[in-house]
Amino acid sequence: MELNEANLQLLAGYLQQTLSADPNVRRPAEKLLESTELQQNYSVLLLNLIDKADMDMTIRVAGAIAFKNYVKRNWAAHEDSNGPDRIHQSDRNTIKTLIVSLMLHSPTALQKQLSDAVSIIGKHDFPKKWPQLIDEMVEKFASGDFNIINGVLQTAHSLFKRYRYEFKSQSLWEEIKFVLDRMAKPLTDLLQATMQLAKVHENNAQALKVIYSSLVLVNKVFFSLNSQDLPEFFEDNMNTWMGAFIQQLASDVPCLRTDDDEDAGVLEHLRSQVCENICLYARKYDEEFKPYMEQFVTAVWELLVKTSLHTKFDALVSNALQFLSVVAERKHYQGIFENPEILARICEKVVIPNLDIRPSDEELFEDSPDEYIRRDIEGSDIDTRRRAACDLVKTLSQNFEQKIFGIFSQYLEILLNKYKENPVANWRSKDTAIYLVTSWASRGGTQKHGITQASELVPLPTFCGQHIIPELERANVNEIPVLKAAAIKFIMVFRTLLGPQTLANCLPQLIRHLSAESIVVHSYAACSLEKILFMRDSNQTLIFGAQVLAPHSNALISGLFATLAIPGSAENEYVMKAIMRSFHSLEGAAMPFMGVALPRLTEILTLVAKNPSRPHFNHYLFETLSLSIKIVCQAEASAVGSFEEALFPVFQGILQQDIVEFMPYVFQMLSLLLEVREGSGTIPEPYWALFPCLLAPPLWDRSGNVSPLIRLISAFIKQGSAQIQSLGKLGGILGVFQKMIASKANDHEGFYLLQNLLNYYPAAEMQTNMRQIFALLFQRLSLSKTPKYLNGIIVFFCFYMIKQNPSSLVQLIDGIQPGMFGMVLERVFITDITKVRKELERKMVAVGITKLLTECPEMLTPAYVSFWVPLLHALIDLFERPVEKLVNIEADSEVFGAGAGPELDAAPGYQAAFSQLSFAQPKVNDHVAEVSDVRKYLASSLAKFGQARPGEVPALMGSINAEYKQMLQKYCDQAGVSIV
Repeated sequence: MELNEANLQLLAGYLQQTLSADPNVRRPAEKLLESTELQQNYSVLLLNLIDKADMDMTIRVAGAIAFKNYVKRNWAAHEDSNGPDRIHQSDRNTIKTLIVSLMLHSPTALQKQLSDAVSIIGKHDFPKKWPQLIDEMVEKFASGDFNIINGVLQTAHSLFKRYRYEFKSQSLWEEIKFVLDRMAKPLTDLLQATMQLAKVHENNAQALKVIYSSLVLVNKVFFSLNSQDLPEFFEDNMNTWMGAFIQQLASDVPCLRTDDDEDAGVLEHLRSQVCENICLYARKYDEEFKPYMEQFVTAVWELLVKTSLHTKFDALVSNALQFLSVVAERKHYQGIFENPEILARICEKVVIPNLDIRPSDEELFEDSPDEYIRRDIEGSDIDTRRRAACDLVKTLSQNFEQKIFGIFSQYLEILLNKYKENPVANWRSKDTAIYLVTSWASRGGTQKHGITQASELVPLPTFCGQHIIPELERANVNEIPVLKAAAIKFIMVFRTLLGPQTLANCLPQLIRHLSAESIVVHSYAACSLEKILFMRDSNQTLIFGAQVLAPHSNALISGLFATLAIPGSAENEYVMKAIMRSFHSLEGAAMPFMGVALPRLTEILTLVAKNPSRPHFNHYLFETLSLSIKIVCQAEASAVGSFEEALFPVFQGILQQDIVEFMPYVFQMLSLLLEVREGSGTIPEPYWALFPCLLAPPLWDRSGNVSPLIRLISAFIKQGSAQIQSLGKLGGILGVFQKMIASKANDHEGFYLLQNLLNYYPAAEMQTNMRQIFALLFQRLSLSKTPKYLNGIIVFFCFYMIKQNPSSLVQLIDGIQPGMFGMVLERVFITDITKVRKELERKMVAVGITKLLTECPEMLTPAYVSFWVPLLHALIDLFERPVEKLVNIEADSEVFGAGAGPELDAAPGYQAAFSQLSFAQPKVNDHVAEVSDVRKYLASSLAKFGQARPGEVPALMGSINAEYKQMLQKYCDQAGVSIV
């Protein structure tokens, strides 16, 4: 693709079409751009278009987004597949030469997209392949142009924010040190210069807005650079930074105040980030931070007291409260809070006001129920005042339990009495009381089980009986909905501690609230029911199984499906999850409802397929359908035909229309239906009509399709290998295997497919391809060895020995290169069999290696006999050593050639993620089910081996180490055999 004006205009035209609302115009343009993006100069042409000042801004923005997505899809794609680089090297170099300068002089709308692209490139190339990036950025600090400086800081923030959450590693330390050596001092100098400029321009509102925006970004970069450990430079310059933070917390610039009550301004962002920074130091570096602690506690306290309840202050208040929580956790700072008067003031001035529901919260409850739920029960990333206030209450309650009990008891009584005086007018008081008790009583818990530990001073069952259940028993389910939601949430949060009897009494009330008009109320009711039905006793038996649930089943199932008809809840994920959980609890007792439920579920699937917009709802819908198939077909196997008849038309529509989000689910469900048919002897024609499409390369380019497609093809192999042979499709399947085995992300899928071929496909035709298959396996091993690949190849070799025989494995490998099996023994089996992790795989390896030791004449030849004892040692280590964790295995050690880099989990760029359906999981096969005890199996096999070759075993045994001999003797005693 040449860099000329004609191509530039052509590209602009296609980008314009991608903005069309008409899918018939938009989609072809998107596909055409994607098909041409791998041509040389495409990316450079995009950058030229983005830089063209006379081009329409919407097209430039579309170009910037297209460039970012191009980088996301292609920059590191070759690292996974070991295939050719999708981006020409000259284009890579040009991009890295142009992009920083282009980003910095671009308008804000373009700057954000280009900054993200720099971050993506930096993630893969910085610092080793792009060391000049940091110097190029730091140079711009001296420009004096704050629009440029802010662009650099925004990019630095995007580039370094991963330091906040990445796992510690040597390479990460080295990268951070590289950055600190170049960035720490210039950043500190920039902080001081900017603070000074704020004073110089104190009467210039426009200048101050840019200057304070810079301070926000400086603080964000500071947070990232300090997240892993306390850098020496920042420790040496703590006075400078902490002094600046104190000033920033105290600074109140009238001209920067905003009239908007909802959206935070630059001042709020700055103070909020300062609170995050000092919270980090208080949590991780409290020894170094200790001299500054008291003045920051005072500053934060004063800030909280004078900050109003407007929404724009939420993030600031939340971070400030978190700081106080962190300080209160530390024993050596508890003196600050021990004074009862201070605790009472905290409760009165900080806790209670921030626990109260505000008008903005009520608006959110009514107008944006999804967002309210996301914040309230899902613990979303947007920290709320209530959550932060609750955390502070929990911390204070744990460390000052008796004092807090006395203070909060008084407030609780005041709040509840106020509610009793006039429930309709004062319901907010009770809502606050419920939140106060929830946070005050909580001592520990999990997402799965809710709160599992509570303060002994708070009588939860009594409070529930007196103040929660009466709210749910009120006849009108639509009365005071916020209070209803708080009461239901209380049941949900404390379900583990309230006991089965209380929960059983609550079930009818929760079911009744499924009909509430409020989306929040019926969502909470569905969510609570789902979590209660998920509960198990100490024997892992469902507490609310079919027998307990049966009396409520009709009201429950009909109530849940009726809730989906309430406006705003047609795709309510909590309701669909509760339907799934109800079917699971009822099992066979759900059969009477299937006649009505299945057509309704199919109808819902048809509707949502037209515009998939709720991923969680869609997932639980497919889970419910999968579970329904299992329940019905378990009772009546022939019913599988009815499911196929109902679902195939919908599935065909999804596949034909290329509905990316649903395809992984469809493949899983087709696999489930085929597996249900197991033993029927034939695969119906509609499946075979689909089969050739499954091998089409475009399907395999989407990472989300890979696992379910491999499983579906394996189901075809298992039940229809003769038809695959007659259709001549083995070559296509082996092509899929070759693609999988070349990928670090998907090599395990290649081994799974190969196992199924070896297990079920006609052996004669497979054997003609085995040499080529093994050559591919060794090619990947020499080019790119990872722990996962080693695990896969060891398990496969052992599977091969079990299915064929050990001698055929030796002959096959030595047929590729004489003596090569010795390398496999020395550098794969002996060194790495103990690293196989999964239980059934370890069992298969144990049986395979035992067969190799005792049923393979080649192991006693001069070429390989020296490996016999070390291999036996390794096998005993497999039995006796704990399973090694994958993270402790060196990923790039060499075996047959150059090592590979770190393993990649997924291809870059947008992909419909693969989500495993729990109720459509494949059966796990034990290929050596006849072996119950691998140690006894080894002992018995060695005994038979000794009888078959008298005189040879004692000679081998003489070389075994004493500790291994002891182990062997123990195995022999258990098996009742003698080796010698």
